[in-house]
Amino acid sequence: MTTLELDLQPVNNHRLANLCGVLDENLKQIERTLAVSIRRRGEHFSVEGEKDKTVLAAEILQTFYRNARDNLSAEDIHMGLVQALGQAVMGSPGSANTDSAEPQLRTRRPDLKSRSARQLQYLQQIQSHVITFGVGPAGTGKTYLAVASAVDALEREEVKRIVLVRPAVEAGEKLGFLPGDLNQKVDPYLRPLYDALYDLMSYERVGRLFERGIIEVAPLAFMRGRTLNHSFTILDEAQNTTPEQMKMFLTRIGFGTKAVVTGDVTQIDLHHTQKSGLIDARNVLQRVEGIAFTIFQAEDVVRHPLVQQIVNAYEQHSRPLE
Repeated sequence: MTTLELDLQPVNNHRLANLCGVLDENLKQIERTLAVSIRRRGEHFSVEGEKDKTVLAAEILQTFYRNARDNLSAEDIHMGLVQALGQAVMGSPGSANTDSAEPQLRTRRPDLKSRSARQLQYLQQIQSHVITFGVGPAGTGKTYLAVASAVDALEREEVKRIVLVRPAVEAGEKLGFLPGDLNQKVDPYLRPLYDALYDLMSYERVGRLFERGIIEVAPLAFMRGRTLNHSFTILDEAQNTTPEQMKMFLTRIGFGTKAVVTGDVTQIDLHHTQKSGLIDARNVLQRVEGIAFTIFQAEDVVRHPLVQQIVNAYEQHSRPLE
């Protein structure tokens, strides 16, 4: 155990109050996330824990203090911790370089940017590779950033259309017969992609682009035999593809096309006798030039802090006993 002492300067009681939060709740959130103990008297802080964690906690306290002109919400603290933890991991020896500039995406969300080092790596890989895999737990922004990159490519006229693909595999339930035409039948499976589009473009514009065929819904089962040229294609929930389906999808790629494949290998809804195409692709394609993989971890979760704890709990529970 290591104890690190620091004084936050210049002394400003208003900033100290904003940093600590009501009943020191912000400090408690930092303690829980980093597994450290924080004690303070005025501007003097004492941090105790593992050496790396205490150093990181001290840096985070100084960063939050500089930004504490206004109240810091639980979300502000969580996002700051996600970013700091991601930078700490990605900055370790052998990790990918994330020093280049933040990609500026053309969407109606001017505040859109990466919130962790792995999200930044993911956006950079999408721009620099033909095929990018985003693999990791729920809440890490895999799908949303893929859709944002697709909208950006369309706005810049780098592609002529966006193609949304998802396997129609039910999540442990039998939904029975679904009425309506093809689009209406697959709508429930593509709702997360629609939600991201509506957030990044106006609802009316998305509707017009669907009518003109510039945004297209393509159920995975209907992709065979097609060649996708000058398009940005997103395969979501790819953990529910078989190896044969994954190979079929990846070989649809044509000239001027980018593809992003997203999935979470801990949430596979295939029959237990079937192998996931996403897991198979990670093993087969790791060294293929032009294909990039971003592997998100629990610390990259950008939803409610409890989601991160849920992901960690399931990961620990699923580990085999030694």
